[in-house]
Amino acid sequence: MNGVPRANRVHIGFFGRRNTGKSSLVNAVTGQDLVIVSEIKGTTTDPVSKSMELLPLGPVVIIDTPGIDDEGPLGELRVRRAKQILNKTDVAVLVVDAVSVAINAAARADTSAGLTEADRELTGLFREKRIPYIIACNKSDLLDGPFPIRAADTAESLLPVSAKTGANISGLKERIAVMAKTEEPKLQIVADLIRPGNLVVLVIPIDKAAPKGRLILPQQQTIRDVLEADAAAVVVKEFELRETLESLGKKPALVITDSQVFAKVSADTPPDIPLTSFSILFARLKGFLAPAVRGVKALDAVSSGDRILICEGCTHHRQCDDIGTVKLPRWIRQHTGKNPEFVFQSGGDFPEDLSPYKLVIHCGACMLSEREMKYRRDCAADQNIPFTNYGITIAHIQGILRRSLQIFPHLLEEFA
Repeated sequence: MNGVPRANRVHIGFFGRRNTGKSSLVNAVTGQDLVIVSEIKGTTTDPVSKSMELLPLGPVVIIDTPGIDDEGPLGELRVRRAKQILNKTDVAVLVVDAVSVAINAAARADTSAGLTEADRELTGLFREKRIPYIIACNKSDLLDGPFPIRAADTAESLLPVSAKTGANISGLKERIAVMAKTEEPKLQIVADLIRPGNLVVLVIPIDKAAPKGRLILPQQQTIRDVLEADAAAVVVKEFELRETLESLGKKPALVITDSQVFAKVSADTPPDIPLTSFSILFARLKGFLAPAVRGVKALDAVSSGDRILICEGCTHHRQCDDIGTVKLPRWIRQHTGKNPEFVFQSGGDFPEDLSPYKLVIHCGACMLSEREMKYRRDCAADQNIPFTNYGITIAHIQGILRRSLQIFPHLLEEFA
């Protein structure tokens, strides 16, 4: 895990109609044969993504999508998949055919972009989702003369390019880099909660579900954040915690635990030492800690037969006692005394219609970008469906949620 995690990379999506040269342009921008190209319409049938370094921007994820004008039953599915990519896109590139744009603009005898209805649907979606975008007019090498539309003549951001000759590809990358830059403060997991010289104890169980030879991403990132704050990180397994705390030369500023061993860690951590979990910290990092604390209250109103959606942002090999599909349902049934129905979702898919569900319980979302996580929680908020996550659910069930939130005093009023 030496590279920048995908969730922390700028996601650049290439969209457009079939045969505008999206895939060829992706290959030209990346300098790689990343995507298969063909003159046959609909060659790209599924979104294709690639993590890479893109100068002058840095770590990015490039995503090529199926044509937005695809047809037939399969075509409709491909279009839906292409539109779903918008939920994780930070910068969009609309690829259009420069010759068609020039002809359309001339036929309309005005200075508009000459875009098709399908193109305008996409630009409307970009604006609706507040995604900065540029229109790349590909195949400009086939024009009889200069590109006839000046940027000053249209409200759209157009740039003539050629994937075939490489014309203006550098300019396109520079435009993308400018659009991707933000003035938002650097996101922190725990560094703003501790001081230089502090001691932080991280409790990480090593069981059958743990990946061989490495730690999971939230644990890696938290350790790095502690070190960047010039603090010291002590990593222990759950049954080593009590002895470790007794042997330390000074009191830790914070204990952070994996949610699965929350109860034991809470029992072994003295009350005067702040305690929280990786999952709670990541809910804050992804911007939904307060809604998640409010959302978990819905668990106490669950009845038998209610549907609960349990979501994970990645796919992995499930062990016999998997937390999402086995432990959480078992703990929820024990806590509520009810028998709700559990529905499981993993990976990049997320239901648009959440009305069948009483509650959505999400993982820590370490593999999802902030934009994609915002889309998911906004879907729930728009449909008035409570939304929480694994760590907050487990802390609530085990009666230690208030303690785990004491480092965030403003959230304790949620319990009033």
